[in-house]
This record gives sequence, C-alpha cells and structure tokens, in this order.
Amino acid sequence: MSRYDVLIVGAGHGGAQAAIALRQNKFEGTIVLLGDEPELPYERPPLSKEYLSGEKPFERLLIRNAAFWEERQVTMLPGRTVTAVDPVAHHVTANGEAIGYGQLIWAAGGKPRRLSCDGHHLAGIHTVRTRADVDQMMRELDGVARVAVIGGGYIGLEAAAVLAKLGKQVTVLEAQDRVLARVAGEPLSRFFEAEHRAHGVEIRLGVQVEAIEGSDKVTGVRLADGEVIPAQMAIVGIGILPAVAPLLDAGAAGGNGVLVDDQCRTSLADVFAIGDCALHANRYAADAAIRLESVQNANDQATVAAKTICGVEAGYDAVPWFWSNQYDLKLQTVGLSTGHDQLVVRGDPATRSFSLLYLREGRVIALDCVNAVKDYVQGRKLVVEDLALDPAALADTATPLKALAAS
Repeated sequence: MSRYDVLIVGAGHGGAQAAIALRQNKFEGTIVLLGDEPELPYERPPLSKEYLSGEKPFERLLIRNAAFWEERQVTMLPGRTVTAVDPVAHHVTANGEAIGYGQLIWAAGGKPRRLSCDGHHLAGIHTVRTRADVDQMMRELDGVARVAVIGGGYIGLEAAAVLAKLGKQVTVLEAQDRVLARVAGEPLSRFFEAEHRAHGVEIRLGVQVEAIEGSDKVTGVRLADGEVIPAQMAIVGIGILPAVAPLLDAGAAGGNGVLVDDQCRTSLADVFAIGDCALHANRYAADAAIRLESVQNANDQATVAAKTICGVEAGYDAVPWFWSNQYDLKLQTVGLSTGHDQLVVRGDPATRSFSLLYLREGRVIALDCVNAVKDYVQGRKLVVEDLALDPAALADTATPLKALAAS
C-alpha cells in the first residue's frame, strides 16, 4: 500500500491551495493530490462564464502548470474517487486501492443536485460543475435553438447570459418568486431579472418542473400546470450536495457537510475538511454553522489546515466574498446578508451602478455591489469591523464609504 504524509482528497481550489500552502510553510513530507477528474487543478468559476462562451481556453484555467507541481514534489493521482475512509488504520480506498496517510485533508467539494422527475435521464440535460460538463454542452450547442435553465441562482443566470449572447433562446425557470432569492435582497433580484429580459431571456418565476419531455433527448420541460416549455437542452442549477459520505460513514460529525473546528479539523483524528463540504461556525453568519460555496472559503480554509499541520498557529476567520459576471455587469459581494433586518440601496439601479447594504441591528453585515468597485473595496471594512452606521449616510453616494468607516 502506498502511503503519504499528507493525502489531499479533491483537486479543486481548496485541494490545490492546501498543497501550495504546505510547501509555503516549509512542509517537507510527501504530499499527494487525489482528484476524480483527469485534469490538473483548475479554476471552476469561469466554467459558466468565459469558458462556456469560448473567451478563455482551458489552459488559462489551470491553477498551476504541471512543472509547478513537479518542482514542489506534489504527486498527482487524477481520475480517482475515494469511496471509504478508515480513520483507525489511516487509509482511504480509491478505485479499489488502499492509500495510506499521516494527515488527510478532505477537499472533495460537492456534486450538483440532479433532477428526480420523469425524464431526468434524457440526453441534453446538463449541470455546470466540471470541464467535462461544459465541454459536452458546447459540443451539443450547434444543434440547439432553445435552452431551458432550471434554477435562477448564480450558475443558472451566468449560463443564461452566455447562451443569450451566443444567440440561443433561453428560458429561466425558478421555483421562488424571484431569482437569487436565497442569497440576495429583492432589489438585486429585480435588477437582474430586468437585465436578462432586456437581453431576450424569458424569466419564469414561481414555477415547478413536473417532467422533462422527450424520448431519447430533451424536447421540452413540462411544468406542474401542464405547460411545456420547448427546449433542445436543459441546464440544471439547483445547488450541490456536499461530497462527505465516506467521512460520515467513518464516524465524522456532520450532516449537511462535515463539521470542522476553527483549525478545520473534523472529529476524526488527523482528518481535516475544507471548502464547499466543510460545515463551520462563521461569525459573519452570527456564529451559525454553515457551508460556504466559494473560492475564498476554499482557499482560506486550505491555508488554515496547512498551517495547522505545519505547527503554525492559525484559525479561520475570513470575511466571505463572492463575484458574478453577467453580460457587462460585475457583481461583487462581501459578507453574508442572511438574517438582515434592514436594506439600504446606495445609488440608482437604473444607472447599472449601485450597491445594496444589508444591516442587522443597525450594523453592516454585507454588501452587494454592481459595477461599483469602490463601494466593494471600501465597504469591506464596514463588514469586518461590524460598524453601526446611519442608513441615510450609507445611502448618500456623495459620501465615500471609507469616510463613514473612518468617522
């Protein structure tokens, strides 16, 4: 049985950063990076944006090239999936092979939620999680005129924007009464709905998917009221399921993710978890235990786990941030708006440059900034320092946010 001092399961942002951070912190032991895809670690956010549109080739998505990993003596084990973890014997089982470890960093992320309705198995149904997902979608696009996007979250809207620019007739189907309902305030939802409609995208709200129509391949999406939305392709963006079954089966604490402490340790000895699958108490969510599906979280938790393994004192306390590109709009978010009790609109959405500031008990907890980079940069301090500020002053665009932070 092969054995490594540190075994990293998951070759996405978190796994790659963990390996990088170990070497940066002078770790001299053996490191292996095990992933279930054939590629070297690559950036995932561009998949639904520049990669799908053809603006960025795959080589530019690589986090580091092959020479980088070779120089740092990081062994790559691509195309492998871990199905079991033995925390007593300190080994995992991947593709039927046992691989031993001294320390295990679980960075396996998650798998897209799939449809379970009739017709869910038909060709032409896609998720946007891996290069292979998007490559298959791109191969089919030439024969597609109409696309149904199921789910009005960021992935769905980003894909809709790209496909609309490629000349496809796109319909977004959202079960809630607005897009982005789980992550943003209503003004932002209505703004993006209007933008997509202005680009020819049909937005259908409050609808339930009953079945996917077709014999071998998608021909339409049937709604609960019996209406059929014609489509030769369906893109499903309804969230992810954390890939933690082997850890939970091994006795790790958790449920919707695997529970970790401030050093990203699980309840299993010598096992860490980071990124999309790590359930952690977060002060920006009023200390609730949450999972954060973001590059920021994956990278920052990776660094904490690596430092801890190297004996360097570290704890996870990073401010969350996210971004989304749709058409010529750049949305930047800092903080978490969940639980806000007041919403301030700064600027005029009609100008396509504005910000939303979310407050809880008078304190700024998050900002959504659309084409408003200065607000995003300056507003970060308001969130990190948990500042209580006058909502009227926050709404005044004549006053820079940095001036309010300094007052």
